[in-house]
Amino acid sequence: MIIELLRISVPNGQGHELGKALASSVGPIQVQPGCLSCSISQTWPGQDELQLEARWDSDDNLIRHLQSDIYKRLLLLMELSAAPPVVEFFTVVQFRGLDLVRAVRPVSD
Repeated sequence: MIIELLRISVPNGQGHELGKALASSVGPIQVQPGCLSCSISQTWPGQDELQLEARWDSDDNLIRHLQSDIYKRLLLLMELSAAPPVVEFFTVVQFRGLDLVRAVRPVSD
């Protein structure tokens, strides 16, 4: 699995418009082949940064996404960022959940 993170600094007074434009990309990204999930969030408490997170099942599908018209639109939104946008890709080699918590927490009586 590959996790894609995109962070955009919101220019003063443009939070609603930029957030709306970014949110309109979520649905089209979610239906792309290999997209496991896609969501946006806003930092707290300052609320001056928007983040898009998408999870991909393979490098090939991520590359198709990066070559798509949808991503071209994201690139245009990145240009509106008040500071240089942050784009990161993380390859996950192991995924753990509550099984890890149970394994490391002592059993209570």
